[in-house]
Amino acid sequence: MKPIWIVDDDQSIRFVLEKALLRENLPTRSFTNPRDVLTAVANGESPQVLVSDIRMPGGSGLDLLSRVKAAHPGLPVIIMTAYSDLDSAVSAFQGGAFEYLPKPFDLPKAVELIRRAVEESQREEVSEERMTETPEMLGQAPAMQDVFRAIGRLSQSNVTVMITGESGSGKELVARALHKHSPRANGPFIAINTAAIPKDLLESELFGHERGAFTGAQTMRRGRFEQADGGTLFLDEIGDMPFDLQTRLLRVLSDGHFYRVGGHGAVKTNVRVIAATHQNLEQRVKDGGFREDLFHRLNVIRLRLPALRERREDVPMLTRHFLQQSAHQLGVEPKRISDAALVWLGNFAFPGNVRQLENVCHWLTVMAPAQVIEPKDLPPEVGVQQSGAVEQVQMSLPATALLTDAPQVVSPAEEHLPAANLAATAAPVQQIQGEGWELGLDADAAALLATDRTDVWEQLMRRFESRLILAALAATRGRRIEAAQKLGIGRNTITRKIQELGLE
Repeated sequence: MKPIWIVDDDQSIRFVLEKALLRENLPTRSFTNPRDVLTAVANGESPQVLVSDIRMPGGSGLDLLSRVKAAHPGLPVIIMTAYSDLDSAVSAFQGGAFEYLPKPFDLPKAVELIRRAVEESQREEVSEERMTETPEMLGQAPAMQDVFRAIGRLSQSNVTVMITGESGSGKELVARALHKHSPRANGPFIAINTAAIPKDLLESELFGHERGAFTGAQTMRRGRFEQADGGTLFLDEIGDMPFDLQTRLLRVLSDGHFYRVGGHGAVKTNVRVIAATHQNLEQRVKDGGFREDLFHRLNVIRLRLPALRERREDVPMLTRHFLQQSAHQLGVEPKRISDAALVWLGNFAFPGNVRQLENVCHWLTVMAPAQVIEPKDLPPEVGVQQSGAVEQVQMSLPATALLTDAPQVVSPAEEHLPAANLAATAAPVQQIQGEGWELGLDADAAALLATDRTDVWEQLMRRFESRLILAALAATRGRRIEAAQKLGIGRNTITRKIQELGLE
């Protein structure tokens, strides 16, 4: 691992941080001014994390931040300052700082912050490696691996493919991948959403028209089938195609011939058709809304694309990809996202699938106030729905879950906690209002008292206090002062209890 660079003209600050980081087996290198740092960067050196004071003789930490970030955009930079004013904080974050650390700081918390920055730096390195590969589709979930295998098997085939899946799940991406890895890759790829075009224009859009075929047809126009000759035509939302046009489509698929609107001569085309739908076409056939013979003609090979909620392990990778993509499109510094926010997103149902996640990332790139996205920065529709989902699942737990070690749903406020503490999840307030939790306490107490233990009081109180504090943190989305107010205890008390109970 590369060293952590500490830039501060105060020798005592450098000494304290060096010793504390070395105890954590984190290598360091210290500088007394920004000039030496820039010289090292110019010589091709770079740190794992940069920790810099904001005001130093011979240069400003904010100037250093901007120049180092220009050379190493993904480098986490922590800005320290004894001048905790608004302008400094805003300037630090606008310059792409990982975090803003006011002096004097609590040393263990500073070390923990630097460790988080190191982890973020290592994640960014892996993410950049993945981004350079630029796969047209992303996914490590087993369901997506099945899709990739199917694309591979179809790579040398011209067979017609039907892609099914919910709206926003990426059906066009699959169609493009099928085209790219097929013998027709050098031909055109033409996509059309049959549901987005009015019925009276769709026929002309697909098959073209002759001059004078209808009012406004002043010139001959080639349709999508002609444009896709020698390549692939992607028909999205095929289930919404009007019934009379289905007959014409069936004829093209059968012999490759069609007539332009108003035309009298058959046009020959060589097109591979890939269709997609979010509907149940078998049911549409039964209901008389879709031709059965066309269904069988299209349904030669069927690929089902999973919804995003079926591939939650892909959410972190997709989120980072879309944040990078959004930043590139807007010409801004890519934002980073915390593990807590990623866990929150991973628990969200995403009814709009990958498209909704992409939109969320666009929103975050523009609207998130800090360079590092936390759960509180997520858009309201994600936060509100997720909160409701967590409460609903928690309320369905048995009453004894309050004091037992059964697996629990992780609430957003707990997402930053170590894995060892995740079992100590909070029960909702609605559960505590009844007598069920008291019966659970009776049962747990009786079980513990039946053993040789002599710390029953301490064990039960620790578990009770842990869950009570976590419930308050869940209700306030991790805001400690507000949680303390709701519990009726002091700010220092909740901080001390969080430390004593290992909830930090």
